[in-house]
Amino acid sequence: MKKELWKGNEAIAEAAIRAGCRAYFGYPITPQNEIPEYMSKYMPEAGGVFVQAESELAAINMVYGAAATGIRAMTSSSSPGISLKQEGISYLLASNLPAVIVNMMRGGPGLGTIQPSQADYFQATRSPGHGDGHMIVLAPNSIQEAVDLVWNAFELADKYLTPVMLLADGMIGQMMEPIVWKRSQPATEVDKPWAAAGREGDGKTHFVTSLRLQSAQNEQFVYALEKRYAIIERDEVRYEASGCEGADLIIAAFGTTARIAASAARRLEAEGIKAGIFRPITLWPFPYDALRRLADQNSVKAVLTVEMSLGQMHQDVRLAIEGSKPTPFYGRTGGMVPEPKAIAQKAAEVLREVK
Repeated sequence: MKKELWKGNEAIAEAAIRAGCRAYFGYPITPQNEIPEYMSKYMPEAGGVFVQAESELAAINMVYGAAATGIRAMTSSSSPGISLKQEGISYLLASNLPAVIVNMMRGGPGLGTIQPSQADYFQATRSPGHGDGHMIVLAPNSIQEAVDLVWNAFELADKYLTPVMLLADGMIGQMMEPIVWKRSQPATEVDKPWAAAGREGDGKTHFVTSLRLQSAQNEQFVYALEKRYAIIERDEVRYEASGCEGADLIIAAFGTTARIAASAARRLEAEGIKAGIFRPITLWPFPYDALRRLADQNSVKAVLTVEMSLGQMHQDVRLAIEGSKPTPFYGRTGGMVPEPKAIAQKAAEVLREVK
């Protein structure tokens, strides 16, 4: 298969179009601006709709309206922009509407910096919006994987009637890499009898709402969501484990940081230390069981979490290990990127301390 050189943001936008997205609503913010720019040119050529909204709030509510009709809809932004979209994301969750949301994370809090970060982990996995709701969160570590996961995101959104977030740091959006277009057909669509199809529909009334004024009714809806989430946690967990069997130490990292950690692992190997890399691809649901199983090996002395944050995924790693092994942490934040040498030094230090 022929390889093509693509910039991350543009590849994600093209993948969405190829996956059947026909409605995009967004607002400019660095470092994801190439996504709406690309969509503005090529979405109309695909027979779709592009709207640069007047704000992030408007964009997510336009996604809500389009998703309610059954069309594949998407928006993208970066950290502070996603904060503004959270109310609309909660409405999508509460209305059983599928949509794809891309977050190219930048350093915060506040406007912060335009440099890459992973500090939106809690926002995505713990509180995508108010209320008892979750969305599936996918974390690519390369442009190729980002492209592949866009297809998956639309399929998962339709399958489970939920918003799905592609969560990446700004480096994924801005760097260029060779990729292969593995799929030529749009992501598989499902029947959508719930869609508000108007006069062109089946003549039945399809009412889409997130409002349930009766507490008992709302409680039953939330319980139904919980059952759906349990199925997602059972069937949709994804991760990659490299060199973890028989490892002295496991480094847990996601996204671009996992690639940096892999370079650190090669440095450690040269020093006679076997370090495995555990990379969650679904941040929600998190692969607790898989990480716990690998950490339970007798050879493993500790599980080191590395992030571009102050340790948000680290909490999930600690939950997975349940105190059975030391769980140290190394991170940079505010837009700073961990370096392989520093990660390797931290890993060697951890092993000296636990022996």
